[in-house]
Amino acid sequence: MLILEGLMPLFFPQGWREAFKKLITMKLGQIRFMGLMSSLLGLIFLFFGQ
Repeated sequence: MLILEGLMPLFFPQGWREAFKKLITMKLGQIRFMGLMSSLLGLIFLFFGQ
């Protein structure tokens, strides 16, 4: 997981910085929804990757 998370700042540092600037301005509910969706997507990948 850390390898995948490290690719964005490695190859696109400016885009990574802009993404975090946008994240700071989001409401907590929006951040939680993004977390839920990314978790569900990860579970779907695990389910179909077997």
